[in-house]
Amino acid sequence: MRLPLLICGIALLDQLTKLWIRSTFAYGEQRVVIPGFLNLHHIHNTGAAWGMLAGWRIPLIAFSLIMLLLLFWRRRELFYGYRFGWVALGLLAGGIIGNLIDRVFLGYVVDFLDFHHGHWHFPAFNVADSAICIGIGLYLIGQFRAGREPTAVEQGSG
Repeated sequence: MRLPLLICGIALLDQLTKLWIRSTFAYGEQRVVIPGFLNLHHIHNTGAAWGMLAGWRIPLIAFSLIMLLLLFWRRRELFYGYRFGWVALGLLAGGIIGNLIDRVFLGYVVDFLDFHHGHWHFPAFNVADSAICIGIGLYLIGQFRAGREPTAVEQGSG
């Protein structure tokens, strides 16, 4: 039961933060949160990470759906066998769903977290992007663990 809750929680948090940005900020509007470090900046991303594949809405929707299907079809061999495999799966699926909702209903993904320091600037992102990156990180960490054995919870969950 905790996996569906995590997936829904991530997707809901992502959509609520994006709704807040869309209703509070004009497109392109930027507000300083922490001077010299963090701004909130309402941006529309028609591509994938860092704007790659901009304008490829239908292929990106198809790719998201295929990835969700693969994640759930292969979940036992990919994610079960280490302690936080279900968390990695939940973060990945919730993040993919959050951005997929934007692509389907808006035609773009809303990004708003804008980090920078001096001349360094990281492209704006959102809660779903963060969940996907953390999920990938947890998955990679889990792959480096030796002697992977499913926990009792993972053996009984599905």
